[in-house]
Amino acid sequence: MNFERSLIPTLDHKVLRTLGARSGWLLEDSVALRVGFGDVVATVELPSGLAGSFEATDALRAHSIVGPEGPRGTGITAFGSLPFDRHRPSQLDVPSHVITAFANGETWLVKEVGAAPLDEIITTFVEPVQEVQSVRSIHFDPTPEEYAHKVALAVEILRRKELDKVVLARSVSGTVPTTIDVAAIIQRLKSREPLCTLYSMPISDGFRYVGASPELLVKREGATVTSHPLAGTIALPANVAPDDYQQWLLGSSKNLHEHAVPVTEVVNCLAGFFDHVEADPTPSIVTLRTLAHLGTWVRAYAENEVDSPDALEVLKLLHPTAAVCGIPREDATTTISQLEGRDRGNYAGPVGWIDHRGDGEWWIGIRGVLVRNNEFEAWAGAGIVSESDPSSEREETKAKLASVLSSVLADPVQ
Repeated sequence: MNFERSLIPTLDHKVLRTLGARSGWLLEDSVALRVGFGDVVATVELPSGLAGSFEATDALRAHSIVGPEGPRGTGITAFGSLPFDRHRPSQLDVPSHVITAFANGETWLVKEVGAAPLDEIITTFVEPVQEVQSVRSIHFDPTPEEYAHKVALAVEILRRKELDKVVLARSVSGTVPTTIDVAAIIQRLKSREPLCTLYSMPISDGFRYVGASPELLVKREGATVTSHPLAGTIALPANVAPDDYQQWLLGSSKNLHEHAVPVTEVVNCLAGFFDHVEADPTPSIVTLRTLAHLGTWVRAYAENEVDSPDALEVLKLLHPTAAVCGIPREDATTTISQLEGRDRGNYAGPVGWIDHRGDGEWWIGIRGVLVRNNEFEAWAGAGIVSESDPSSEREETKAKLASVLSSVLADPVQ
């Protein structure tokens, strides 16, 4: 497969965002808007998921690229939304067109040689105008009361010292009267959660996974890797200054314990593969529209790029972190399966990209909605430690679900 790379005039980001959200691949953070369009022209197969062996960078390097040398992140790019279950087979898709629009205005196009001109795709833009809708049907799995009971069971396991932490999730699914416009969801999330990374990815059975993730799992740029684990949460009431709530979070022993577990895990995982690993000495506050989290930046460096694992190999080391699974990982995974009783699918799985240089960015696929026609499904979880209160954890998931589903529904959720 042959590709060509070119520096192109700046394009309207709203147009790119809308087209990518509806029918392509979209990832947008404060650094770049990255959008894939057109046909899937190549794939990176993960036959045993992230638990198996794979050669992602080699698969992408098997294709050729011509044109000017672009900055990092403008190569032959594969996108994906991967399952939470690290053993499940999956794949990454290489679209025929990929546009990377940096915040400084510089815009690069990588296109399959002979693919349709970009203008033919751009002219299909239709403004997203759909408003949020009323619920036609809704289903809780488990119910809020059942979820609190499951948390209580998890706390008993934790108090027996069988686990250090486990993350339990619950879901809300249902229907609305009219087919959901994913671009309208993205437009609302763009204005409501400016600190988060927007994503919209096609997944199986005609669903798309769309959301705004606050948590960077891994960014690999040459010999440098960055991660930003989040854990420890407080809901922020509307129309109230958040300062007191943030200070409470910074002083909460329960939340500091919950947060320290994934930070330590990320540091220890990276230390076995990088020459230098460092983490901020204390967590900082990450403030979103309705929630605040504890976050810590972790950075790892290799002496040279040749010795640095590519983005997918680092992902294999880290996923699932204690921020969405627990510690120890295998025991927490077993407990999640027993208490939740169903497959999480793509919820809390990685969402992101990798290119032929091995660079890439992967976020944890949380704060998102699965959408197909007029159907929706959203998940939210809470980190359970031995000090957890079942009612408080239920309310935390309620706040997270409400934040996510407010971009789809006019009605509040429980």
